Amino acid sequence: MKLIIYSPEKTVFDGEVSLVEVPGTKGRFEILENHDAIITTLQPGVIRYISDGVETRQPVTSGYVEVHNNLISACVHL
Repeated sequence: MKLIIYSPEKTVFDGEVSLVEVPGTKGRFEILENHDAIITTLQPGVIRYISDGVETRQPVTSGYVEVHNNLISACVHL
């Protein structure tokens, strides 16, 4: 699945991932391949993702995430 994390200033990440975990306003949740479509807002916290076996943690202060057809788009404020 593909993850794109972007902020008003730049694209933070654009690539293939095997797992994404986001700080949703109703609690943290994981996104795996073939996840149902969803749009939700984000609270301050960390987006964690695994790409090529490497875990990365990206701090965010707010934003939203949309999941549809194995494409995860996160518009965030850093």
